[in-house]
Amino acid sequence: MSGSSSIKIKSLIRTLNRWSGEIGWWPGNTDEVMIGAILTQQTRWENVDRALGNLKKRGLNSFDAILTADIQDIEDAIRCTGFFRVKAKRLKSLALYVKDAYGSIGGMSDIPTGQLRSGLLNVPGIGEETADSILCYGFFRTSFVIDAYTDRMVRCIGITENRQELKHLFEMNLPKDNHVYRQTHAHIVEYAKKFCAKKRCSDCILVSSNE
Repeated sequence: MSGSSSIKIKSLIRTLNRWSGEIGWWPGNTDEVMIGAILTQQTRWENVDRALGNLKKRGLNSFDAILTADIQDIEDAIRCTGFFRVKAKRLKSLALYVKDAYGSIGGMSDIPTGQLRSGLLNVPGIGEETADSILCYGFFRTSFVIDAYTDRMVRCIGITENRQELKHLFEMNLPKDNHVYRQTHAHIVEYAKKFCAKKRCSDCILVSSNE
């Protein structure tokens, strides 16, 4: 990893913080965050929010409930997120993993972050982005989330490191503070939705700030 990449990451963090300021992002208890981390795969948050509401109405917004629920009921509730059959199976797998490995969500609270992450990555359908989302937003750990928005954004400012290296770069250049991690990731997503997703490249303030 190059020193120039660290400089660009620091500039990106400062620029987005000035652009956005404080963001209230990803509400919900730990169960709902973990469920949302699965549902948000390959869909927009608006669809996830609808699905979480559907699950809540059916009393399926906890892993205890998902574990014993009929999978058809879960599929019906999350249909709006797309790939609903796959996601229902992933929710079942995660619920079973939590019960078998820790007994409950509460049993995960005192487990070291690295151990939690390794375990989550062994659950079918959970990759690094989903695992880090669960850790950062569900358990308030300093595990930075690298998603497609982040990957796309840093390429535009000349950073070429892979996702694992990017994660290390952000964690190296951010204070070890979960709130800062959450806010920085939220800044990236909100900026990318407004500019990158709409291809408003000519209006982008990031490229000029990193020149």
